[in-house]
Amino acid sequence: MAKKFQGDERVRFFIGDVRDKDRLYRALDGVDYVVHAAATKIVPTAEYNPFECVKTNINGAMNLVDACIDSGVKRVIALSTDKASSPANLYGATKLVSDKLFIAGNSYAGGDGPRFAVVRYGNVMGSRGSVIPFFMSIRDQGSLPITDERMTRFMISLEQGVELVWHAFADMEGGEIYVKKIPSMKVVDVARVVAPEAKQEIVGIRPGEKLHEQMISEEDSYFTYEYPEHFKILPAINNWGSDEQRIKDGAKVAPGFSYTSDNNPHWMRPEELQAWIVDHNDKIGSI
Repeated sequence: MAKKFQGDERVRFFIGDVRDKDRLYRALDGVDYVVHAAATKIVPTAEYNPFECVKTNINGAMNLVDACIDSGVKRVIALSTDKASSPANLYGATKLVSDKLFIAGNSYAGGDGPRFAVVRYGNVMGSRGSVIPFFMSIRDQGSLPITDERMTRFMISLEQGVELVWHAFADMEGGEIYVKKIPSMKVVDVARVVAPEAKQEIVGIRPGEKLHEQMISEEDSYFTYEYPEHFKILPAINNWGSDEQRIKDGAKVAPGFSYTSDNNPHWMRPEELQAWIVDHNDKIGSI
C-alpha cells in the first residue's frame, strides 16, 4: 500500500502495535475518524496462544478507546466478527469483549467525546487465510480437505465490507453493532466451484471451529432492528436499546430471532461464486 499510494498526501504509514499505547497516541494525532482492524484472528492460533490473543484483541482495544478519547477523535468503527456472537473459541470470546469495550467507550467518552460503533461480518471472500484462496492453492493436488459436509459460511466481498463501514460512520449515534445482510453457501459447494474435479476428504472440525457462522444470537434479538440491507444490534445499557435516534426507521425483529449461515434466507448460487472468482482472480489471496 505504501508503494501504491506513494506521494499521496492524504495517507501516512506507520509501524506500530495496538499493545503500545504511546504509539497509538502519536498515530492518532490530528485524526478525526478511525477504523480499528487490528486483531489476532486465526482461530487455532488463538487457541494455542491465548495470552497473546488477549493482549492484542482486549488490551489493544482498551488502549485504542483511551487514546481516541484523549486525542479528540470524532468517530471510531471497530471491525468485529461472526465469532463474537455466542463465542465457541478464544478468538470469538476476545472479540466479544472487544465489542463490549467499544460500546462502553461511548459512556467513558461523555457527551462531547468520540462516538464508537462496531461492524460485524465474517471472512472476506478471497482474503488471506479464507477458504477460497486455500482451496485454489491446493486444488492441483486432486483432493480438498472438508471439515464437515454440513458446514456453511457467510459470503461477503471486500466492497460490501467497506460499504458497511462507510454506512456506520454516517448513521451511528454510538454503541451500535451493524450486521450486513449477505448470502450463505455450503463449504462443499465452494469446493465444487473452485475444484470441480477434486475429491473431497472429510477431516473433522478444527479446535474452536463452528459448524455454522452466527452474526446475531437469540439473546441479541431483543435489541435488534432490521433495515433493507442490514441489521442493527443496539446496546442494552443506558436505555440505548429503545433510543429513537439509534433506531431511526428500523423494524424490531421477532423475539428469539437469530441470524446464522444455515438459517439465512439468502444463498449464493455456485454460478454467482464462479463469476465472482473470474472477476477477482488477480486479487484473491492478496487482501
